[in-house]
Amino acid sequence: MNESQNRLVNPETQFDDRLDQALRPKYLTDLIGQDRVRENISILIAASLQRKEPLDHVLFYGPPGLGKTTLAHILANEMGVNIKITSGPAIERPGDLAAILTNLRAGDVIFIDEVHRLGRVIEEVLYPAMEDFALDIVIGKGPSARSIRLQLPRFSVIGATTRLALVTAPLRARFGATYRLDFYDLPAMQSIVERAAGILGVQAEDGGINEIARRGRGTPRVALRLLRRVRDYAEVRADGVVTREVSIQALNLLDVDSLGLDDMDRRVLLTVIEKYKGGPVGLSTIAASISEEPDTIMDVVEPYLLQLGFLDRTPQGRLATQRAYEHLNFPYSKDEQPSFF
Repeated sequence: MNESQNRLVNPETQFDDRLDQALRPKYLTDLIGQDRVRENISILIAASLQRKEPLDHVLFYGPPGLGKTTLAHILANEMGVNIKITSGPAIERPGDLAAILTNLRAGDVIFIDEVHRLGRVIEEVLYPAMEDFALDIVIGKGPSARSIRLQLPRFSVIGATTRLALVTAPLRARFGATYRLDFYDLPAMQSIVERAAGILGVQAEDGGINEIARRGRGTPRVALRLLRRVRDYAEVRADGVVTREVSIQALNLLDVDSLGLDDMDRRVLLTVIEKYKGGPVGLSTIAASISEEPDTIMDVVEPYLLQLGFLDRTPQGRLATQRAYEHLNFPYSKDEQPSFF
């Protein structure tokens, strides 16, 4: 990409970043939903501040878009420290991790997204850093190689993952607190959308907010994206006010149905129902049928379908439930469904 292209692309990227930062809660008092996690975190923060110690290492897990990154920023803000942000795939060599760790100051937070994708060699460097706040560096090669241990300031690691089972046991054991984030209920989603509409300066009626919240899949990231698209529709096709009717028209145009299912969700369900008679069918087979990656289906699509009770995971594969048939207007026959009991 040349310099002129950079000038064209960067302003949009910077605008999106500023918009995300503006919509993201900065302190616990601004956080909506996740009441149990919020209460536990407030105790963790208060105890750390009372003892004048850095936070213990924290691991957040759950489906994408539920606020793991937001909570990491909140923890840093509440503690009054800096936060360094990286991800598992971005740390390719031990030197990459060493460069981050040696630039930390006492009490700082390092946030590692997709922590389950850290390489084994990287984890071996991270273990003593998390446990002993020390960095072991090997100088030289062969018989003349020697190890030097550098002392690090006390810092906090906040990890985030959508696949807790893929986080190795030694790494998981080094986190002092582990919290699961669940899908948000409808009142919390309505409050989140209403707050964001106020920040964005969107004129929105209660009916419009409720419709967006209801189709937001219990996921703030999805609801906020839908709010921006409905705002666009209202400005271009309506009088700029997000009413219930405008929300319905805009979301239908986006192929987001009354329960928040989008085109990919329906393709997964239709594949199981139409091509494989409701299942059971393996994840890799479903992925191949709709030309998607298995990880995308497992991390992005399945959690919400399981939450709705539209899919069952069985030892033989994925199985569409009666609710899925009814939602997609397919006749359901219990006699045709396989029994595993």
